[in-house]
Amino acid sequence: MKIGIRGHDLKARTPGELAEEARSLGFPHIQLVLNKSFGTDIWDFDEERIHGIREEFQKSGVETALLGAYFNPVHSNPEYRQENVDRFKRHLQLAKLFGTPFVGTETGSYMDSPWTYHPRNHLEEAYLEVREVVRDLVGFAESVDACVLIEGAYNHLIYKPELLKRLVDDIPSRNLRVIIDLFNYLNIENHKDHRKILDKALELLRDKISVFHLKDYVVEDGKLRQVALGKGLMDYPYIMKQIKTHVPDAFLIFEGITGKDIAPSREFIRGLEEV
Repeated sequence: MKIGIRGHDLKARTPGELAEEARSLGFPHIQLVLNKSFGTDIWDFDEERIHGIREEFQKSGVETALLGAYFNPVHSNPEYRQENVDRFKRHLQLAKLFGTPFVGTETGSYMDSPWTYHPRNHLEEAYLEVREVVRDLVGFAESVDACVLIEGAYNHLIYKPELLKRLVDDIPSRNLRVIIDLFNYLNIENHKDHRKILDKALELLRDKISVFHLKDYVVEDGKLRQVALGKGLMDYPYIMKQIKTHVPDAFLIFEGITGKDIAPSREFIRGLEEV
């Protein structure tokens, strides 16, 4: 299985150190968010600099699984929104130089920052608005032979697997695929149904899934709190079996797992890989 980690969840801040740390912890793949890992905006990268990063990664046997260029597609400031659309397109333009076609984002919220729940997020008009932003991104991706990855979340505009399925049906393109972050779809009311939610996502989207984000959680003070993998309520034996059965070529990216939680989480998943 193709196991990776989000680069800025590690301590390293240079390409060589990042690749070495990832490999030493058992991660041959990285979700790379350039400004968070290296403190440098996408506009500051050219072909030579990207080639240098890729060389450093290759020395440690590490590859970029996807670029993260997450932004709020429905931010209330149209100028800020357009700046981020342009930045996302620049990621698409350069993605293959990093060794991946994939650039990912979520679908945002009418709550500008942080992207938490807003009553408008789950309205039909919200879906129609974000769909047109995604359509524009996918059209650009087609022109540069890259791929937009869309990630849903309960608090955002694409808030359930059924709506993500509608999106990929409304924009039929091989340059549009999806990230499944099961934790993102959960809340205090539905978290016990996480197996059913995963099964629905696999039923509807298995042919479009390129990435899974791996998280675990406990319930604390009426809220879901993320914890190390294997230390919470997610049924990972079931989850891993389903992924191996239905989407064995997907990237499995550890997200939000840091510090002392990384090594035991990796060991836990390694045990399930071998079952």
